[in-house]
Amino acid sequence: MTTWLITGASSGLGHALARAVLEKGDNAVVTARDAKSVADLAAAYPDTALAVALDVGDHALVEATMAQATEKFGGVDVLVNNAGHGFRAAVEEAANDETAELFATNFFGPVNLIKSVLPQMRARRSGTIVNVSSIGAPRSNPASGYYSATKAALEAMSDGLNREVGPLGIRVLVVVPGAFRTDFSGRSLLQSRTVIDDYADTAGRRRKENDRTHGTQQGDPARAARAIITAVEAEHPPFRLLLGSDALVVVREELRGRLDEIDAWEHLSATTDFSD
Repeated sequence: MTTWLITGASSGLGHALARAVLEKGDNAVVTARDAKSVADLAAAYPDTALAVALDVGDHALVEATMAQATEKFGGVDVLVNNAGHGFRAAVEEAANDETAELFATNFFGPVNLIKSVLPQMRARRSGTIVNVSSIGAPRSNPASGYYSATKAALEAMSDGLNREVGPLGIRVLVVVPGAFRTDFSGRSLLQSRTVIDDYADTAGRRRKENDRTHGTQQGDPARAARAIITAVEAEHPPFRLLLGSDALVVVREELRGRLDEIDAWEHLSATTDFSD
């Protein structure tokens, strides 16, 4: 039986994935900052679910969570780094403490979990690490520069990790969701304390009080959960899995634009080598 450890399982994609995993008969360690928010899963599946309070930025709690998972289920086969939150601010508006907390949660939190689970995965020569990114990684919008930076960092780290652990039998999957009907644009969306009026027509338009997307997103978390399970269980899974029709459009447009720019400036790019 496969054992999953899923962070950020209190709502949205994390909760949907935890429920789908448990419904199919697998074990799941479901974590959230407040264990009460995942108590419904533990109550519904007392033999296969373990609810744990976890702040991914707290190294001691990460280690304790991994120890509990190992004691109850014998180890973790699939780690899903889903915990994180959005953040809106023009680059100039954000304070250092705000961006430090964002990176601690969205980037260094997953790193903490990865470093904690890898010893047992290396010992078994098997395991899967799923890191949930965003379409904000390939394309950043006004007010999302810092959030996109955390996800771009997560993807770049995952790319290097994949090449390091692949020869050891461990797989890495980056999930790139578009807009899903979760709390991302609601409860989970933070923003800077400082507001600079000069950015009213750029970053300002995307501040939380001006965002009307919450509750209207096209993406269905339950279907996303099933897609992730399908990819994890595939014999040859992708490294990067896009979720949502909007993700397909955005990422394709961004990559085509980058290729067009490379081609347009190739004449200059190729002039920097030493000449014979």
